[in-house]
Amino acid sequence: MSVITLLAGALVVVGLAGIVLPVLPGSLLVGLGVLVWAIAQGTLGGWLVFTAATVLLAVGWGTSYVWTGKRLLAAGVPTRSLVIGALAGVVGIFVIPVVGLLVGFCVGLYLAEATRLGFGEPSWRSTRLALKTVLLSIGVELALALVATTVWVVAAFNAAA
Repeated sequence: MSVITLLAGALVVVGLAGIVLPVLPGSLLVGLGVLVWAIAQGTLGGWLVFTAATVLLAVGWGTSYVWTGKRLLAAGVPTRSLVIGALAGVVGIFVIPVVGLLVGFCVGLYLAEATRLGFGEPSWRSTRLALKTVLLSIGVELALALVATTVWVVAAFNAAA
């Protein structure tokens, strides 16, 4: 196994971790790892693997973001609350390492919804819905990134054999 394949594998693994712990651009790093490998291979097969991985990653990333936004807006969670949650999530990254984005998002969203709806069940309902939606979107993106990773791993082992 070549050094380039190991470097590509490291990028892929860090990218997968970045999807679950959204501090790094996960899908982008997975795609970058496969790109590095495809360039090193310099074969049609390598470029086909890169193309397949890129399509899977783009569908996963795009679906997760579009689906999340549409579902939350359809549930009546206003964009303003989502923006406040996102900003609080960014602050959370620096306050609580690893899980700060998720915790900050939830706290920010709850406070925005509590300001709008009052403290109580309606605010909690919006926050729970947002949390479920975000976790499901991470699951969708991760699932497709894992499929892309599997395509790459199979090709990398076949190329090494």
